[in-house]
Amino acid sequence: MKTGLKAFCAALICAGAMPALADDAGPIRNRTISYATVTMHWSLYQTPDAKAECANGLNDYGPREVFKSYFGDGGGKSVVDTQLAREGFKYFPLDTEDSLPYNHASGKISNGINLDGKVNDGDFTNQDGEKGVDNNLYRVIGCARIYRGPDGAIFFFATKQVRDYTFNRTMIEITEVDSLGDDPDVTVTFYRGSDPLMQDASGAKVLPGGTQRPDMRFGKSLIRRTKGKIEGGMLRTDPIDSMHVPWEVFPPVPDYLIMRGAQFSLRLAPDRAEGVLAGYADVEKMYAHATTWSTHHFSYGQHDAPRFYRELNRMADGYPNKDGAMTAISSALQFNMIQVYIDHGESKTVLDKPGQGQSETRAARERE
Repeated sequence: MKTGLKAFCAALICAGAMPALADDAGPIRNRTISYATVTMHWSLYQTPDAKAECANGLNDYGPREVFKSYFGDGGGKSVVDTQLAREGFKYFPLDTEDSLPYNHASGKISNGINLDGKVNDGDFTNQDGEKGVDNNLYRVIGCARIYRGPDGAIFFFATKQVRDYTFNRTMIEITEVDSLGDDPDVTVTFYRGSDPLMQDASGAKVLPGGTQRPDMRFGKSLIRRTKGKIEGGMLRTDPIDSMHVPWEVFPPVPDYLIMRGAQFSLRLAPDRAEGVLAGYADVEKMYAHATTWSTHHFSYGQHDAPRFYRELNRMADGYPNKDGAMTAISSALQFNMIQVYIDHGESKTVLDKPGQGQSETRAARERE
């Protein structure tokens, strides 16, 4: 009887009478596959000894050294005129200047993508061989210990908090998918999720196949939708005018980044996706995000906040304001994602066309 039932079911599958079962057996369901972010950090090309990218060495002048350059040992001066004044520099970084050197990352290789469609002198080549890669943020932080993995404090905590805090739960949903290998026309929607990630019994490993509900209340304004294509297993999306990426690095200070002209470049697999979200990070928002860290935390990685701000402005290369000053810096966020199923429940996404949500963001900025 069992043999006969198996043969009957096999015959139905071969005849195409049970396509739903075949589709539902894998992660692509109804031409849709989704992924949730497990770790996220600024994407840096780095070698073990840093010699290839930091010819002049890593930056050795942090908050303590900068303090000494201004106030010496502080002897004979009040706390107001030294420690408190030094702390105030973080909030008025352009009111200060020091003569200490700041080492930029160099070389010919950087993570990221070609954002402007040009190949200029000084542009990078990424590890996939793409030329014209724009990533000036890498020049600013590539030789800063605090951003280098796996031990840099911001690298470590940024990666850990993305996994641990639901506030940071971001995910993408790829629809109209015919193949994860090659598909010339897919739609990609970015959401904030509401649920913890599914982990194994030890809590050490995040497992694919979990369920996520999109945050349609507090995360509704974060939703973005764009078009994309898959070539050789690599997803590349069209630029999104302005993305707000939630990222709580220093608890309990929830915050987000603003990425302009943002594009995903992700290598897709049935159980995971890895790659970058590249674009132009808004300088003011990035600095505000960075300064949620206290000065003594920056000391762990020899990273001085006012100097960081000045370097961000010097290297900014996108989105000029009315006076011609650049307001954003080319960059790349490294995304490591796990496959999930998105449960929309009764909610309906308000975005009906690719690109919608951008005008909503501009309106929100005007209201602010």
